[in-house]
Amino acid sequence: MVTSADVERIFRDVGALREGHFLLSSGKHSSMYLEKFWVLQWPKKTELLCGGIVERIRDERIATVAGPTTGGIILAHEVARQLGVRAVYAEREERGSARVFRRGFQIARDERVLVVDDIMTTGGSVQETIDAVRTSGGEVIAAAVIVDRSGGDAEIGVPLHALWSLDIPTYAAQECPLCDRGIALVKPGTTPAPAVAR
Repeated sequence: MVTSADVERIFRDVGALREGHFLLSSGKHSSMYLEKFWVLQWPKKTELLCGGIVERIRDERIATVAGPTTGGIILAHEVARQLGVRAVYAEREERGSARVFRRGFQIARDERVLVVDDIMTTGGSVQETIDAVRTSGGEVIAAAVIVDRSGGDAEIGVPLHALWSLDIPTYAAQECPLCDRGIALVKPGTTPAPAVAR
C-alpha cells in the first residue's frame, strides 16, 4: 500500500516540494508549491503513485478513467492501464469555458467512471471533470488525487481518495502575509493564473 509518507518522500526526493511565495493557478497565494511535473517526468514514480490509486479503487468496477488536462491525462492513462480499462480526458474548448470531452471521446449512459487528478487545491478541475462526465451521462463512482492540498476542505460530492492530504494555507492576494512581508511572488508551472490586483 502506498502511504502518505511514500508520496511525501517521492516529492521531496525530486525537489517537487518547494517553499517560497507562489501564485497558484486559482489566483491564490501560497508559501508552498508542489511541482507535479517534476514527479510525473519519472515513469516509475508515476506508475507507483497510480498503483496507490488503483489499490484504493480496484473493487469499484470502473469502466473508464477520466482526467482533466494536463497532468490528469498522464494519471488517467496510467491508472486505466493498470486497471485494464480506457482513459479519456476533459479539456476546455476555449479559455474560461466548461470542460468537455472532445476528440471523439464518448461516455455511455451510466458508464462507471473514476475521475483522477494530480494536485487538488480547491477541487475546481476535479469538479469540472465530474460535471463533464455527468453531462455525458456517465456515473462518477469516485475521484482520486495524488495530493489533496485542501486538507479535506474541497467538496466534490463523490468519495475522494487522496494518497497524501495536506493543509497548506492559501491566501487571497489582498490578505497575503507573504506579500505584506515583501517576499517576491513566483508564478510556477505552465497554467496561466488569473490576473490578481493587489
